[in-house]
Amino acid sequence: MRYPENKELQEILDRVEGYLKKGLPFAIYRKPNGKEVFGVFQTNNALHTSRDFTEKGFVFAPFYSKDKVLLIQPDEVWQSEFHFEKSQPTNEISMDETGKEAHVNLVKSGIEEIKKGRLQKVVLSRKIEVPIKKSPIKIFKTLLNKYPNAFGYLFHHPKVGTWCGATPETLVKVKGKKLQTMSLAATLPYVEKETPKWGSKEIEEQQMVSEYIGDKLAHTVERLEIDEAESVRAGNLWHLRSEVRGTMLPNLKVKEVIRALHPTPAVCGIPTGEAQQFIQANENYKRTFYTGFLGELNLGSQSETSLFVNLRCMELKENKASVFVGGGITEASDPDSEWIETQNKSKTMLGIL
Repeated sequence: MRYPENKELQEILDRVEGYLKKGLPFAIYRKPNGKEVFGVFQTNNALHTSRDFTEKGFVFAPFYSKDKVLLIQPDEVWQSEFHFEKSQPTNEISMDETGKEAHVNLVKSGIEEIKKGRLQKVVLSRKIEVPIKKSPIKIFKTLLNKYPNAFGYLFHHPKVGTWCGATPETLVKVKGKKLQTMSLAATLPYVEKETPKWGSKEIEEQQMVSEYIGDKLAHTVERLEIDEAESVRAGNLWHLRSEVRGTMLPNLKVKEVIRALHPTPAVCGIPTGEAQQFIQANENYKRTFYTGFLGELNLGSQSETSLFVNLRCMELKENKASVFVGGGITEASDPDSEWIETQNKSKTMLGIL
């Protein structure tokens, strides 16, 4: 594959518009704190999948690891500089209480399961459907302007659908044998000029995720380093994050690292197998690609792989958007507070619309 071709941003957006009309697959994206927008374009509408993560292209993977990982082939890769536009202040979003009872009951059943000793943590989510008037391209541009430190993307495949988002969480980055990931958990609303005050529930939740990732990666890397947790801001929310680094063992394949990490405890729970079963049996909708992962596979001069967890995202269908929000449940969780947390998280995507 050739290196990315340099284009004007408008050329990339025009190409995206044409691909949406013709029903051709593409992904456009910007990496966290990046200055470039990349477009990966496939010139036919075939549905490709990744067998073992040795292919090149853009991958889009579902939450359930048994389901196939989609691959957009890089028939053409374009790149352009992105210039920030001053984002318009968003109107105060009036929050709807629809679905509160169902979500509170879901959280209660999660806490019961934890008390029985079957789970330490489970991440429970819901879907909000809202009408939209904005085009996918406008939504994508708004995402990039509003969330510069997130991985912002717009993905389309005619046989799968259209998704976009601005995710704060790295699944894994691999360059040569160097591996990077993160342990991200806990949420508080951002309040101007105030530093977040974390309670023991949030600190323990994040610690749990760090330890779990450490255990999962212990057999795949040498010299694993996990930093102290720090507060990081993602839009109108705070999270606790620890950076994780290591060197992959000589014969290890990227596939094995992805298998060890996905789904992360930050989107599924601990232990992940049991948490995934509980989610499947109790959440009253199918997550499909929400809390899956996506990103570059073996692209660029160094054949880098950069994958992100599909959080803060939505699925776009004609004139409506499905927005997904969830939260980590531990024994110390309070069901009403968990509802409020999902309401706060939903403002990230609803504010874009």
